[in-house]
Amino acid sequence: MIGVAVKNKPALPEGAAAKLAKLGSATVHEAMGRVGLLKPYMRPIYPGASIAGAAVTVLAQPGDNWMLHVAVELCSPGDVLVVACTTDNSDGMFGDLLATSLQSRGVVGLIIDAGVRDIATLQEMNFPVWSKAVNPRGTVKATLGSVNIPVVCAGGLVTPGDAVVSDDDGVVIVPNGQIAAVLAKAEKRASEEEGKRARLASGELGLDIYKMRPKLEEAGLKYYDSLNDVPR
Repeated sequence: MIGVAVKNKPALPEGAAAKLAKLGSATVHEAMGRVGLLKPYMRPIYPGASIAGAAVTVLAQPGDNWMLHVAVELCSPGDVLVVACTTDNSDGMFGDLLATSLQSRGVVGLIIDAGVRDIATLQEMNFPVWSKAVNPRGTVKATLGSVNIPVVCAGGLVTPGDAVVSDDDGVVIVPNGQIAAVLAKAEKRASEEEGKRARLASGELGLDIYKMRPKLEEAGLKYYDSLNDVPR
């Protein structure tokens, strides 16, 4: 689907973005049943950023950032721009000028399955990016792609309006229609983990908290007082 720019997309439920960002990608991923992660080569260009927002998707041609400029006009405050390419590419398709444009629209970050440049300036701007590569090689503006269509970015399906949750651990995509259910499961998981954290901090062992001992015994694990006691 090339040469398409869709103006509107589903919105996130009110307050969902802040809650998802606080919960983080790992907890949200687990709450979804361990699905939704983009490939782990998608890394933040600087540490400490934690965002969530509605996906505005771009399908770009390799070495061509024309459609990113088209997408800027279609972004709203709180959005996350998600860029996929029609084929593998690591050119520096995004830098501080496009980031300035996106920030003026209230966009909270970028996910790009390609390269990015102007890293120092982007950090000064406090504009977080998760990318496949850092690459100063520039791009052209010559070939149409599309905006706000379903794309496959770093191995994951992203549909316009899906929730994007990104932090130091990685990037996870939550389908728009599942956000409320995933939030409920993620919040429950986070609460349970707080209780386990307190027990672990007090010295209780994960072996006992998670009731691992019977399963370890069943699997055949045996304890010995010393290496000399181990049957040869």
